[in-house]
Amino acid sequence: MPNSKTYLNVPFAQKDEAKALGARWDAVKKKWFVPAGKDVALFTRWQTESGTMESPSPKASSSSSSSTTATGAKTHATIENFIAYNGDAPPWD
Repeated sequence: MPNSKTYLNVPFAQKDEAKALGARWDAVKKKWFVPAGKDVALFTRWQTESGTMESPSPKASSSSSSSTTATGAKTHATIENFIAYNGDAPPWD
């Protein structure tokens, strides 16, 4: 795949080193990647466990201690009927 990107796990302290080797920043995914045509072997210490590609997947909350209502308010299972303050109106009204 000529347009594939190899995503890396680069700690912030090592970003300049990865950039100097030719890694580029993907602002949407907020991850460093090896552009097509670059030697991936230079970046082995930052490669993900799975290898090369990161498949696009929607972020879903897997937390069982909270849920989201139809209006988008987040509720917490520890307090029944709890709705988080959203800042639209003072909480005492």
